[in-house]
Amino acid sequence: MGMKVCFWHAFSHTSDCGHSWAALGRPFLLGGTALRPAALLPKTCAIMTSGKTLAVALISGGLDSMVSAARAREDGHRLLALSIDYNQRHRIELAAARRIAGVLGVERHVVLPLDLSAFGGSALTADIDVPKDGVGDGIPVTYVPARNTIFLSLALGWAEAAGARDIYIGVNALDYSGYPDCRPEFIKAFENMADVATKAGVEGEPFRVQTPLQHMTKADIAREAARLGLDAGMSWSCYDPAPGGLHCGECDSCRLRAKGFSEAGLPDPTAYAA
Repeated sequence: MGMKVCFWHAFSHTSDCGHSWAALGRPFLLGGTALRPAALLPKTCAIMTSGKTLAVALISGGLDSMVSAARAREDGHRLLALSIDYNQRHRIELAAARRIAGVLGVERHVVLPLDLSAFGGSALTADIDVPKDGVGDGIPVTYVPARNTIFLSLALGWAEAAGARDIYIGVNALDYSGYPDCRPEFIKAFENMADVATKAGVEGEPFRVQTPLQHMTKADIAREAARLGLDAGMSWSCYDPAPGGLHCGECDSCRLRAKGFSEAGLPDPTAYAA
C-alpha cells in the first residue's frame, strides 16, 4: 500500500556557499553557519511505496546532474543525493544543488566537504585562469585530477552502506570538454572495480553506475530537462562566476550550455555576463 509523503526541505543555509552536512539525517553546523527554516516545496510531494529501491544520485548543481537525478526518480527510485564541496572556484553551484535536491524530494542530501584545492592541478581548484577562448582539442586545465573517480568512490561507499545498488551520474561524452572520466570505458571500469572492492559486490550484489545522458548532445539534455518538467534556470554551469551571480558566458561550460539551448530551439533561462 502506498504512503503519501510530502518532504519538507527543513533546513537551508543563510549563506548559499556555506558547508552543509546531513549525514544520518542530522544537520550539523560547520564553521558557525546558522540554519534557518526553508519554504515548503510543493513539487517534493510524492507517492512512495515499499517496492521502490534506493539510488544515490551525484548532484553537482549543474544541468546534467539535475537531469540525471530526475531520470533516477522517473526510473522509480527513492533518492539519496550527494554533492561534494571540494572548494571549487564555482562553489555557487552548491546552492543550485540544494535547490535541485529539494525539488526532487530526495530522502537525504549530503553536502560533503572534501578540499581538493589542497592538491590543486586544475583551474577549478588552483590559481589558474579558466580558458575563455572556446572549446578546443585535448584535455583542458578545467579538468580536476581524478574527480569523477573520487566522487563515484564516495557515492559507492554511501550506496553500499545504505543498501542502494544504483548510482546516477550526469556524465556525457558528446558535447563535453574531453574529460577522460566522462567516457563509457571509464564507467565500465569503475563498475568492475566496485564489484571486486565491496562486500556487496563479492557477495553477488553488483553495483550499476547509471549514465542516462552518456550519449546525449547538450541539445538532447536541454530537451530532456523540458520533458521532465524541470526548471533549467535552477541549475548552475559556469566555471568562473561573474559578479552579481551571473554566468560568465565565455568558459567551456557556459558555451556548451548556451549551444544546447540554442540547438534545441528552447529559451535559455541563464543570465550571462557576456
